[in-house]
Amino acid sequence: MSYAIIRNDKLTRVDAQGLYIHNDRRSKGHSNKDIDPTRTHLNFWCKKNELTYIKEFDKMKKEYDLKGTIRSNSNIMCEMMITSDNAFFNKIGLEETKRYFKESYKFVCNYNNLEEKYIVSATVHLDETTPHMHLVYIPVVHTKDKEGKDIDKICCRDFWKGRDSYRQLQNAFHKYITSKGFDLERGLPVEETGAKHEKIEDLKNLTNFENTKKVLDTIKLELPETPNINDIKLIKLNREKVENEIIKPKDDMIEKLYNEKVSLQKELLKQVNLVNEAEKYQKERDFILADNKELHNTVEHLEHEYKKKNNTLDLRFENRKKELEQEFENKEFDIEYKYKSKIRSLEKENSHLHKIVDKFYETIEKFIDWVCEKFGISESESLIRDFQKETDTFIDPKKQFKREKDMVYDYDFDR
Repeated sequence: MSYAIIRNDKLTRVDAQGLYIHNDRRSKGHSNKDIDPTRTHLNFWCKKNELTYIKEFDKMKKEYDLKGTIRSNSNIMCEMMITSDNAFFNKIGLEETKRYFKESYKFVCNYNNLEEKYIVSATVHLDETTPHMHLVYIPVVHTKDKEGKDIDKICCRDFWKGRDSYRQLQNAFHKYITSKGFDLERGLPVEETGAKHEKIEDLKNLTNFENTKKVLDTIKLELPETPNINDIKLIKLNREKVENEIIKPKDDMIEKLYNEKVSLQKELLKQVNLVNEAEKYQKERDFILADNKELHNTVEHLEHEYKKKNNTLDLRFENRKKELEQEFENKEFDIEYKYKSKIRSLEKENSHLHKIVDKFYETIEKFIDWVCEKFGISESESLIRDFQKETDTFIDPKKQFKREKDMVYDYDFDR
């Protein structure tokens, strides 16, 4: 029986870039020898990315206002790999194979409230040994911020919350895909099988691969010739005794040996298929690791250049900041000095004017007294009243100034 296989991997920015090169067949020379370039045109997308995975991520984060703290080593995306075995795909044919992956795509879009808009890319590879789909998505959880507002947040940890999260994925996928008419057994997650990644050479040694292949090639599942009962007529025993004591035990032994050989062949064939499959994934893994290493070196170089330029800019900024601060202080000092000089000058001038005004008052009083005495006027106050009445002018400059100011105001108001 074939299995419904679905697995999930978490991706950093470096991981995502290497995966993009492989999934979109961006490399001219494939290190993965299982890729048949003559069949690459058969590959298809359930959702095609227009940009690289990283640029698509940055675009979606801004467009959908996705929250979350993103560091250089953060898991920003995930990839689901969906497949089965060749026996299953050969049995159902090409059109049903396409339907299998399209239904799988629909399942992921709705799984854990993900939404299709957060799918970055979903490509199906038919140019490798076994058909499979690489589905890359942003793990978005719908939650609330500290103020209680609804937000969409990038958080791989919360999206796959709980130790049995992958077991739940296996259960849900198997239930969904079988409901669509595909006869498959439930796939087993790593935590149930206890399987771990082994190097190909170690796996070959573990399964005695080379000897297994030799034995498998030399096994012949042919029954040995059985004696013809007619040839035993010369024996002076009755027919029934010959059949019971000679022929039947021999036939039983041959049947038992045959069944054991069939079981052995199946077991050896499973081992060979296991190693062949492991070799395929080892090649793909080596290719991705090599690309990741190269990309990691590139990122480190870019980070070094960025820090170097950033340090230079910071130094220039600090120097320019100090220059501007010094210029500002100098200008501030100059302006303050000018204003203080101006204030002192105005204060001096004001003091002088006060003295002139005081002297003017004193002179006016002396003048009035002199006029009264000169012309025999008994009271200076009556003289002042007569002057103010006849000339409509106050002797006191302050009162006169206020009166003229009020007259101007009333004139403007009337107009």
